Amino acid sequence: MKRFTALILLTLSLIASVTATEVYEIKSRYIPSPAKVSVALPSGYDPAEAHRWPVTYLLNGHGGDHTTWGKLVNLDSLATANRMIIVCPAGLDSWYWDAPADPSMKMESYIIRELIPWVDSHYRTRTDRMGRAISGLSMGGHGALWLAIRHQDLFGAAGSTSGGVDIRPFPGKWNIPDRLGSKAKYPERWEVYTVTNILDSLRPGSLDIIFDCGTEDFFFKVNKELDRKLTARGIDHTFRTSPGNHSGAYWRKSIPHHLRFFQKVFSRQD
Repeated sequence: MKRFTALILLTLSLIASVTATEVYEIKSRYIPSPAKVSVALPSGYDPAEAHRWPVTYLLNGHGGDHTTWGKLVNLDSLATANRMIIVCPAGLDSWYWDAPADPSMKMESYIIRELIPWVDSHYRTRTDRMGRAISGLSMGGHGALWLAIRHQDLFGAAGSTSGGVDIRPFPGKWNIPDRLGSKAKYPERWEVYTVTNILDSLRPGSLDIIFDCGTEDFFFKVNKELDRKLTARGIDHTFRTSPGNHSGAYWRKSIPHHLRFFQKVFSRQD
């Protein structure tokens, strides 16, 4: 009987320690509404306690949505292992810009002006920049660096895995012309809306950066060039390469490195 009772207590304890990813719909002024977002909470999160948790935003790639990362990895386990809240908005093939060619798609404004305040008001989060990080895959890798570099007051760390960090070599791909207009007609937009051309606002130590790309990925060359440009500017960063292509198998292996990197950044302020 004692063994049976102990087994029940152990089972209840395990159930209590498991968190489920929550999905919400947010009314937005900036993008098609309602905007969907998934939130993974670490085991031990308690809204009644005083402890505040750091937050990592994970952005999906082209063709994906708020469920993409949850299909690739166990978000709840990663949130628990790295002691953070993980937030996954639906990217809507936006490239995470306020699209000059599409007034209905202002994804940057949505994330900065609506999503982050919504997360901070609904959860016990750290609201200082060193308690907030962002990363993403492919289109989301571009978006993560785009947002973090342009909003260093909000993000202390940023990452990109297999990121399309320079859009210019791909003029007809992945809905980019729908957001910017064609490269032939608006060449200046394609220059100013690409991550590799907004690095001048970075200063040594202003943003903790990690990014990676598989050596067989079609974005490998532009990631190597981003590494070169950051190095030339004296911007400290972590750049990882390993065999791999543009695939879920690669991202499943790469993203835990980002979260551990962010956890170390967060812990400097604990």
